[in-house]
Amino acid sequence: MSWRGPGVQRTRMMAEYLRSCARWRLDRADELDGGGNARSALGLLDAAVYAENMADSERVVVRMVVAGCFALGRFNPGAEGEWIIRCWHYEDSEGGPLDLFGAVATAAEHGLVPALRIRA
Repeated sequence: MSWRGPGVQRTRMMAEYLRSCARWRLDRADELDGGGNARSALGLLDAAVYAENMADSERVVVRMVVAGCFALGRFNPGAEGEWIIRCWHYEDSEGGPLDLFGAVATAAEHGLVPALRIRA
């Protein structure tokens, strides 16, 4: 038995996470935000549907696996990845789901690189 439990795909974990972020955006929708929260929610819902139809073997998913985004049986994109997701399409609607996933994977990979130490 895997750490994820039987039948739980990583892409499904991603979709669930994206839907929760979309709900968070919808809860903040306000006529004064210029449509940013609604636009972001729609982009995240679109990405969730896309994720559910992806295979766990997709290159971008494998990149996230290697970077540690699926610890303890849930999707955790890390602090930078979470920020990217929460801000997705808030300002504009440029880019599609694969652009979002690529940005999150890159952010997670950056977290694997140790910070350079400066000698004093």
